[in-house]
Amino acid sequence: MTRPTIPPTPHDETQAPRDLVGIGIGPFNLSLAALAHPLDELDAVFYEQRPTFDWHPGLLIDGATIQVPFLADLVTLADPASPWSFLNYLKTRDRLFPFYFAQQFHIQRAEYDAYCRWVAENLPGLHFRHQVDAVRWNPERDVFEVDFTRLDADGEAESLGRTHTRNVVLGIGTEPHVPDPLRPLVDAPGVPVLHAADYLAHRDTLLAAEHVTVIGSGQSGAEIFLDLLRHRPHGREQLHWLGRTESFAPMEYSKLGLEHFTPDYTRYFHALAEPVRDTLVTAQWQLHKGIDAGTIAAVHDELYRRTLHGGWPDAVLTPGVRVRTAGRIATSKIELHVEHTQQGTRSRLTTDAVVLATGYRERPLTRLLAGLDPYLRRDSHDRPRLDEEFRLLLDPSVTGSIHVQNTELHTHGVGTPDLGLAAWRSATILNALTGKQPYPLPHRTAFTTFGLEQHPSQLPSARRPRTLTPLADGI
Repeated sequence: MTRPTIPPTPHDETQAPRDLVGIGIGPFNLSLAALAHPLDELDAVFYEQRPTFDWHPGLLIDGATIQVPFLADLVTLADPASPWSFLNYLKTRDRLFPFYFAQQFHIQRAEYDAYCRWVAENLPGLHFRHQVDAVRWNPERDVFEVDFTRLDADGEAESLGRTHTRNVVLGIGTEPHVPDPLRPLVDAPGVPVLHAADYLAHRDTLLAAEHVTVIGSGQSGAEIFLDLLRHRPHGREQLHWLGRTESFAPMEYSKLGLEHFTPDYTRYFHALAEPVRDTLVTAQWQLHKGIDAGTIAAVHDELYRRTLHGGWPDAVLTPGVRVRTAGRIATSKIELHVEHTQQGTRSRLTTDAVVLATGYRERPLTRLLAGLDPYLRRDSHDRPRLDEEFRLLLDPSVTGSIHVQNTELHTHGVGTPDLGLAAWRSATILNALTGKQPYPLPHRTAFTTFGLEQHPSQLPSARRPRTLTPLADGI
């Protein structure tokens, strides 16, 4: 059945453009919205296609904590007095004293999600069920055109709209990564092969499966393996945990090591030559893809506990393994063809269910920015180039700016997806957009001096926006 054409919502071409349109409402753009809120001169609106704020719901496992201190909330490291801080959230819930006595520096993921939901539900200017379809530059009006579709409660298209803006911030987040050998099984109906992002929704099915294999040697893989292990019968665990890395390695969490997640290191990384940056991103995996030492200890403790009355748990933990191919056998079994990279040996593993803790990848900007392709400046690998202030480098004829959040790993380094840099990056973007310093930022943030010389950015200096004009809120 052909769906009827949806008429566009009329828009006034003479209406003054907004100062900022944010696309996507995850933690990073939510941080930007919270810090933009008190800036009266900034007319901003944020669009998100989902019906509500939703942060990794499939991984909100009981007891799982975020890997940054609670001070790394949406605003505190840029504005400790903000009403949108985590501590103020606790105050509104009469939970400050319980939190004080709990002595928790790292809060549970579920609590971080609840905090972000509180911000999203109370912060003005956020529009959910708005799917942004395209961003174009209008040279006649010197503005960006942002086309969107309003969605109804069932996620179906309801009406079309357009917003004009001088500046755009893209915060469309990441998407689950499924390795090619396993993609056909994930897409097949009725086959219990799923990404970790969907773990909690299918947890009961996994617990009922006779044998379960977890693939992925990072934090999510460890948490899922531990959760399954704790709920499997003694002596009949029937679990495999496979990972490509050469060991189930702890995340680098020394105090000086953590200085790689400071603005100082981000600026240093950005000034490096492109080939050096690309080499570093690969080599620094243990800074952000390892396993929290506490989780590793909990896995070992649970395994050890199951040996107290003799025997070993029926659990196999093997690092250094990659999955070559995968397929179904019989009607309900899954066969994995695996290879040990150091031994050069191959084997087959039969299992009843597979959880892919294989991480996330940046969502490509190609479709959303197709209309801007002639204006984009790219590097030798055809990736967008960014200046130090997280702004896409565009043709000089484009007087507006497009900033990005969590899609700049190749230019700004390992701190890109880190929640601890969210407030600082948002403040940097807002300072650039306003041409002022509403959020004075520290000049030094690390004891480590990265490099022998402090090189200036290799990219052209940032363009400054015109004087901003406040507008009444509306969509």
